[in-house]
Amino acid sequence: MDGPLADGATPLDPEEEAELIPRHISTRAELNAWEQANIAMAVVWLGERRRSVPVLSLPFLRELHRRMFGETWRWAGQFRRTGKNIGVPAPEVPEQVASLLDGAKYWVDHATYPVEEIATRLHHRLAWIHPFANGNGRHARLMADAFLEANGRPPFTWGSGSLLADGTTRTAYIEALRQADRGDYGPLMAFVGS
Repeated sequence: MDGPLADGATPLDPEEEAELIPRHISTRAELNAWEQANIAMAVVWLGERRRSVPVLSLPFLRELHRRMFGETWRWAGQFRRTGKNIGVPAPEVPEQVASLLDGAKYWVDHATYPVEEIATRLHHRLAWIHPFANGNGRHARLMADAFLEANGRPPFTWGSGSLLADGTTRTAYIEALRQADRGDYGPLMAFVGS
């Protein structure tokens, strides 16, 4: 794929890149546009879906990724099988995701944190685990927004700028994630609502 990756973006392995469904795409810009159209369809699905499958469940988490990227990648909705420049080792992904979902359910059941903080922590931890070959940040953000909606809250504004391209909004987002990696969620909490 021609074109530079944005700061913090995860490169694909050649085997993963070979699973691209639309064969006409040759540049990063074309891929970004195609994926964005795919994600728009997932947002429509979120608005129309039945609420029988809870957001904090493995079936929902995987189906959301499949809906977001299923017209783009054959591996959409499947946990990654390769190592990345970020995230847990691939064999640990299923266990880490299950632990995160169980933890988030506990936070909800015991009102450990306010709903917005649970959504922020869910987003951060999911992005940190990096369960999929690509699209993890976008998926984690939409998971957080779906969680908020399921709890009667509006979605986050996510810095009100583009998080796909390098720039001040993405730089602030990446720095807030790094601070959350060190246990300081304050900057990320501020960013998601800015």
